Amino acid sequence: MRACAICGKTLAFGNQISRRGLAKKKGGVGKKITGVSVRKFLPNLQRVKVLVDGAVKRLKVCTRCIKSGRVRKAG
Repeated sequence: MRACAICGKTLAFGNQISRRGLAKKKGGVGKKITGVSVRKFLPNLQRVKVLVDGAVKRLKVCTRCIKSGRVRKAG
């Protein structure tokens, strides 16, 4: 499963908006929306060797948890 083992971050959904036309500040009549489709935002997960209760385990952890120091790398 694509989820962080520490914070539980999973995928999020959003929209991808397709536009056509020329922007007003570039001399056009403005951009028009021609379509909206659903897209996914996947978490940036890394497989990391982590110290958990004195034992080394390999977990999928998001980069935000690694940078913030919530995870202690085994090394």
